[in-house]
Amino acid sequence: MLANLLRPRTAVSAHCDLPCGVYDPAQARIEAESVKAICEKYAANEDPVFRARAILIKEQRSQLVKEHLWVLWTDYFKPPHFEKYPQLHQLFNEATKLAGAGGTKGSMDVKAAEDLLARIAEIEKIFWETKQA
Repeated sequence: MLANLLRPRTAVSAHCDLPCGVYDPAQARIEAESVKAICEKYAANEDPVFRARAILIKEQRSQLVKEHLWVLWTDYFKPPHFEKYPQLHQLFNEATKLAGAGGTKGSMDVKAAEDLLARIAEIEKIFWETKQA
């Protein structure tokens, strides 16, 4: 009897966890822009205290980039997206690695931040194409 009461009466289907307005690659892009700006400021400043703080903040921002990308990769994009855009898995893999220890999280290289922003821009383009569909 209890099982009958708790059983769902209506089956529903959604392509994301919540209404799609909660997903937006802009979050990753904004954090990546911050990472790039921090790398540039680091290069222009010789103060060791400033530089230590810059490294810490840049590492935190890089981690946020990875987290925002992972949410898009695992929660927003679904198999039909990956079928239509076969490069999408590779883009996410490259972007998260660029935000990781081998990229912006582990270095102060402005070029790595620029490469990260380029990957995010490609993901963002695909994201907005899927939102139009």
